[in-house]
Amino acid sequence: MRHPWIRNPAGAAALALLLLSAPPAHAQQALADDPGVAEALHLLDIWMDAAQAYGGIPGASLSVVHDQELVWAKGYGYAHLEGEEPASPSTMYSICSISKLFTAVGVLQLRDQGKLGLDDAVAKHLDWFNIKDDYTEAGPVDIEGLLTHSSGLPREAGVPYWTGPDYPFPTPEKIVETLPTQSMLYPPRTYFQYSNLALTLAGEIVAEASGESYDDYIRANILDPLGMSSTFTDLEDRFRGNRLATGYTARGRDGKRHVIPDYWVRGISPAAGFISTVEDLGRFASWQFRVLDGDDALLDRNTLRDMHRVHWSEPDGNTTYGLGFSVWKSDGDTFVGHGGSCPGYRSHLLLRPQDKVATAFMTNGQGVNSRQFAQTAFDIVAPALRRAAKKSSGTPADAGMVAPDGAGNASAESLEPFTGTYQRPLGGESAVLIWQGDLHVLSLPTNNPLNSLTRLRHIEDGTFRRVRDNDDLGEAFIFEEMPDGRMLMWRNDNYSVRPAGM
Repeated sequence: MRHPWIRNPAGAAALALLLLSAPPAHAQQALADDPGVAEALHLLDIWMDAAQAYGGIPGASLSVVHDQELVWAKGYGYAHLEGEEPASPSTMYSICSISKLFTAVGVLQLRDQGKLGLDDAVAKHLDWFNIKDDYTEAGPVDIEGLLTHSSGLPREAGVPYWTGPDYPFPTPEKIVETLPTQSMLYPPRTYFQYSNLALTLAGEIVAEASGESYDDYIRANILDPLGMSSTFTDLEDRFRGNRLATGYTARGRDGKRHVIPDYWVRGISPAAGFISTVEDLGRFASWQFRVLDGDDALLDRNTLRDMHRVHWSEPDGNTTYGLGFSVWKSDGDTFVGHGGSCPGYRSHLLLRPQDKVATAFMTNGQGVNSRQFAQTAFDIVAPALRRAAKKSSGTPADAGMVAPDGAGNASAESLEPFTGTYQRPLGGESAVLIWQGDLHVLSLPTNNPLNSLTRLRHIEDGTFRRVRDNDDLGEAFIFEEMPDGRMLMWRNDNYSVRPAGM
């Protein structure tokens, strides 16, 4: 039996622990309570907090999902800089092109109902589709081409809506009016060309094939059934200045950001209009894991599998796309999801279906590499989630997934007094934390926290030695507590300082 997500009050200060389903008797404990997962989340939190501050990011929210559990969610910085209102897991952001995933799901739902076919010509459903076409011998633009960005259509709808300061996104009527003045860029099925126009047309097909407005269809058939009550198909005025984070430009040469004036996405909504939260995108990810288990009536399991597999690949193999979903590899693993970039906002949703792990990142500052944040969150937490899931199911962990030899030479209780944030003499910070049973030093800021960890071996009292890659011992790290409560961390005859009370 499925249950609504329930927030765990014990973690309200730092974690959003919610359950989507009643776990089996042998797995009653939430994965977030697993010591290895908690350790990974602590590392993620320390890294993300520094990345937001040192990167000058106005605000950001991040979530981690395993199957039906929102393991963790937190906000950083400010939703509104002017009032110093903190960002939170429930802060709304424009998710921009992640909107395309909902449009693609709507198309495939209607395909499964027999109301359209992926090989249908767009003109079969939209009688006003009359773009200039010098490549008629290549055949018509079809629906699959829209979803894979291989349609040959131009990128945009012929209106300068990415141009500030007013960002004049067109109405649906303006899109219809403008289309005859545009021309096909390539013959269909020739090149990948990312196209907001294509997914806008896919949204119009959803409305035409369903007999409902796009908003009504998506809300009744996706958002409401999934409990995504904080997700809307355009930037609604009632949320501006409160739950919807204020959008800011990228930093200029002077290091400053500026407020993006209010705008509405209007007719481009199916491609880039949605607003949402990291909690709601967690629900969307968990729903997909349910579908893949054959446990949801909204979409057939094989349909979602088909959406997640590659349907278009450029000859160089560097650009691969499913049906609405971007598909990519990182360190040999395959991921699906989508990113988003709109005036004032960046976002990314990443799923690894084989692990039933997903991460979602949102920010109200342009110029931020949102995919890097989602990917790094996955890289930090996913291995611990895999181990915890195996333990909860009674499956032995893989040999390659256990802590390294020599880890845990001192108890966590004895290492805890040395942890905290130390100010380096030349700027920046060193975070000292427990990771895989040993004390580690993490240099901040960093773009790659896992590669920036220095492992220490406890020798005696406050003396540690750096562990080299070949497990030999390097220079000493000596921790010295001062009478005024400060802690000094000596290395190479110089020291960093952890202020008193921290």
